[in-house]
Amino acid sequence: MLQQTVNETIAESSYRRIRADIIFGRLAPGQKLKLDALKESYETSISTLREILNRLSSEGLVLAEGQRGFQVCPVSITDLREIAALRLLLETHALEQSFAQGDMEWEARLVSAHYKLASLERLMATGDASRAEDWKRYDWEFHQALISACGSKLLIETHSVIFDKYLRYQMVALSYRGDVASREHQALLDAALRRDADAAKQILAAHIEGGVEHALARGLLKQDN
Repeated sequence: MLQQTVNETIAESSYRRIRADIIFGRLAPGQKLKLDALKESYETSISTLREILNRLSSEGLVLAEGQRGFQVCPVSITDLREIAALRLLLETHALEQSFAQGDMEWEARLVSAHYKLASLERLMATGDASRAEDWKRYDWEFHQALISACGSKLLIETHSVIFDKYLRYQMVALSYRGDVASREHQALLDAALRRDADAAKQILAAHIEGGVEHALARGLLKQDN
């Protein structure tokens, strides 16, 4: 039983590492995932790697190509727009519920999450991108805090999966939008604290749509075939 637990822990750790490397772009879109190379990099058996990659395939982060093996899912303009639209749909619904049910503890989580995010945004504004991953992690934490009082574990989990896919595009194609994004985050916090869901939904829509348009303007995503 102990050995089984150790093996499961190693497999879960490897899964989290590979998943994070895909989301943060260290494993690039379209990159072939050769099992022998992954075995060396992640110190995991071939059989465990197959299980992990099949799991990531079910999440839409890896493509299973039959006899040709695996590759990181490519990115596309259409996919980004679909992910952004689904994120907006889920987040606005969860946000409305969270604003209605949030208590003082929720407000404290939200203020704390925003403080960390704003600190990293000020650093990014200076041109220092050394902590870009922390910046995006704090961005995730802030948006999760906004919806954390929605009362639905399934909704939070589903939103998290979609947000991670959006985050991958941010790491691949988006960059820091400067004061625009930080002002939108501050406005979201202000709307949350006064429980103004209608204003927050409008701000969130502009926030997500602005991010997509920023990505397209940079020209880093190829046109769909």
